[in-house]
Amino acid sequence: MTTPFGATNATGIASDPKLQINRFNGLRSSSHSLLLLNKRLHKFAASSFTYPSLIRAVSTPVKPDTSAEPKRSKVEIFKEHSNFIRYPLNEELTTEAPNINEAATQLIKFHGSYQQTNRDERGPKSYSFMLRTKNPCGKVPNKLYLAMDDLADQFGIGTLRLTTRQTFQLHGVLKHDLKTVMSTIIRSMGSTLGACGDLNRNVLAPAAPLVRKDYLFAQQTADNIAALLTPQSGFYYDTWVDGERILSAEPPEVVKARNDNSHGTNFPDSPEPIYGTQFLPRKFKVAVTVPTDNSVDILTNDVGVVVVSDDDGEPQGFNIYVGGGMGRTHRIETTFPRLAEPLGYVPKEDILYAVKAIVATQRDNGRRDDRKYSRMKYLLSSWGIEKFRSVVEQYYGKKFKPCHELPEWEFKSYLGWHEQGDGRLFCGLHVDNGRIKGTMKKTLREVIEKYNLDARITPNQNIILCDIRRAWKRPITTALAQGGLLHPRYVDPLNVTAMACPALPLCPLAIAEAERGIPDILKRIRAVFEKVGLKYNEAIVVRITGCPNGCARPYMAELGLVGDGPNSYQIWLGGTPNQSTIASCFMNKVKLHDLEKVFEPLFYYWRRKRQPSESFGTFSTRMGFEKLKELVDKWDGLPEPSNRYNLKLFADKETYEAMDELAKLEDKNAHQLAMEIIRNFVASQENGKSE
Repeated sequence: MTTPFGATNATGIASDPKLQINRFNGLRSSSHSLLLLNKRLHKFAASSFTYPSLIRAVSTPVKPDTSAEPKRSKVEIFKEHSNFIRYPLNEELTTEAPNINEAATQLIKFHGSYQQTNRDERGPKSYSFMLRTKNPCGKVPNKLYLAMDDLADQFGIGTLRLTTRQTFQLHGVLKHDLKTVMSTIIRSMGSTLGACGDLNRNVLAPAAPLVRKDYLFAQQTADNIAALLTPQSGFYYDTWVDGERILSAEPPEVVKARNDNSHGTNFPDSPEPIYGTQFLPRKFKVAVTVPTDNSVDILTNDVGVVVVSDDDGEPQGFNIYVGGGMGRTHRIETTFPRLAEPLGYVPKEDILYAVKAIVATQRDNGRRDDRKYSRMKYLLSSWGIEKFRSVVEQYYGKKFKPCHELPEWEFKSYLGWHEQGDGRLFCGLHVDNGRIKGTMKKTLREVIEKYNLDARITPNQNIILCDIRRAWKRPITTALAQGGLLHPRYVDPLNVTAMACPALPLCPLAIAEAERGIPDILKRIRAVFEKVGLKYNEAIVVRITGCPNGCARPYMAELGLVGDGPNSYQIWLGGTPNQSTIASCFMNKVKLHDLEKVFEPLFYYWRRKRQPSESFGTFSTRMGFEKLKELVDKWDGLPEPSNRYNLKLFADKETYEAMDELAKLEDKNAHQLAMEIIRNFVASQENGKSE
């Protein structure tokens, strides 16, 4: 791969736009001509560029040998021929067809969109597009929320979806409406640029609008990293707003870091100084947080950045962790989920340079021949942390210091009412599976519009309403409750931490249900809890995905279900409630109707044999999978719920049987229905008091 010191990009193709056009006109189909062009450019680069004499703490990077043209995936060829993610997408968008071709389908991802079909329908394919926004820290200005709400009704399927990376997804947009929808988002203080594709995705940070030095610094750092790694070549604005740049001013430190090429991180004179024409080998994910706050699943990211403050609470620098990632492929053991590991500590003024050095290392050394192995986690696994650190230091120009000791991680949901620290309040609202629809959607719209509120999306698919005056708390609480957005104490604890990806019917990769299936699965888990004697306030982290790509991060769950075929799942166990431990595969191809055969013995023995305060994930690891499988295989089942609070103990036979008949209509047992009625009654009484 050719060094970015000269005028060529990461594939040895000229980054000068004029040379790009020449390549398109005559060279893109001829590998021989490309080799000749490559040689001429090497000669030109050697004769035309001189480098200043720099004093460095470490040597400059040694680039991979490019004497033999490396094997590349089809997507790499599409990127090479695209004129910085323009062609043939720009042509495909103007055709009458409802869909776009294969190359354009790959390129539109960089613009924040996926082409999809409704897999529930039979016959001719029904094409539509999913749009994903990019919201660093999950920040959603009032104007953008209202625009997204309108677009969902006018051009989508009437719902909004909150994602596990703090963004919106808008489903069901038709091709001929794409430009209208995209331009509306852009003109409403939003963007979809880089929400998908082989580049830096949305940068996570704690969504809580706390007025604290560490939180504000983490969120500002996330904003700056997002700006640093945003594409610069203008393809996005050319496509959707006819070249108009609707941008806010960037902080000078971001511009300075992006332009700095002291250690060979950039492609000089390229429209994409960091990415070049080939961008990155695969998607790249960054999260920023503060000590203890693991609302962002920090160790699942390619780069995790943690604020380190002094004893007075003043931020001094950052611990950096590298190599996390969730995606894998069934039955291919060389693919795997992985946790990030410590890289080192940098002072706060160096964070943009350190992140840029990591990106350059992955850009120049990540695999581009097989996309299954193109994430940075595989580079870490291949090289080891010491070699990886050494190469990153060459791009950074300094040595990393050892990471600082940090306290234990905690999962923070931020649900309910909280003080912001500036005299105002924020309210975290639970949204099942992140899907905003129906009465809930109407209610949120009314509250956000009436009180002119900004919002934030959490990495757990929930939403936070910000900057609420104290006088507004009571009327907002009442309005939200009437719209089905209840105080978290009225939400089943299992639902509070549960997550699922959209899966069927729109995701082309899904092989099992996730979002549509999780409500019933959670009810079944709750029924098993009651049957084996677990209390209502006990819960585990449940995450479900329709395929092994892991968009809902199931490999960090205490109980992860991963689609493994039609109505069939892998079961993963061993994650922890604070998302600091990775799970392992416990069983393959468990049919949907057989889940209780696995759940009952696992939860029964967790209740019977756990240590004090031991979580289900920790219990699973301590017991060992061999022992747990033995317990599952020998399980004969419990004839009746062992819960001493069973409804049968408190109702006469006639009442119980009547309740049981009603419960069957809702696919529940009598005890579940009775508890639901009681909880709803208590909730209505509480709401009446608040009014």
